[in-house]
Amino acid sequence: RHTSESLDTRLNKKRTPLLNILHIIPVGAHITFSTMDEKETETTSEATTPLESSNKHKHVRVGVGVLVKDPTNPQKVLAGMRKGSHGSGTLALPGGHLEMFESWEECAVREVKEETNLDIHKIKLVHVTNDPMPNEGKHYVTVFVRGECIDPATAKPQNMEPHKCEGWKSYSLQELEEFLSATTPSDPRLFGPLKRLVEEQPPALKVLFSLDN
Repeated sequence: RHTSESLDTRLNKKRTPLLNILHIIPVGAHITFSTMDEKETETTSEATTPLESSNKHKHVRVGVGVLVKDPTNPQKVLAGMRKGSHGSGTLALPGGHLEMFESWEECAVREVKEETNLDIHKIKLVHVTNDPMPNEGKHYVTVFVRGECIDPATAKPQNMEPHKCEGWKSYSLQELEEFLSATTPSDPRLFGPLKRLVEEQPPALKVLFSLDN
């Protein structure tokens, strides 16, 4: 039925509830409107920081660190100084990113071969650490495993990636513990995940360095 109320008046009445809502939302707020058939309408008035914004589409990655027993001294493990990447100038174990559909054991064998040219077996889980690296904009969960050279009599580590590592040496648990309290620039410092592993001292780590293992 027609009335004397104008079309503009009727449209303004329908817009009024929405306009009233907009007047009370703080400037700079992020608003998402959805149609009635969508599950929900999300409204948030919290502004994101630049760091939060830059990390919005990043994901936590899984790294595998390998405690490879020195074939000439089973009470020590191999480690090398990182270069050309995050953690440059710190001491780290052989290892790298876990690839899609790859097991921890497969990753350990592959990374050690690629970095040291050593063939290892007897892979066993040692520990897992949570390793946020906010200064580098990275976050890892690191799975630490142990491994032994298949043929210790002929095994000799080689620096297969000199653009990523300065070379491989072997270290005892006591030496790694001493590096935790490095005080001068010349003192070796541990790469974040390895530092956390040594700090947390899981039982399997002590077993690894014991005389009967």
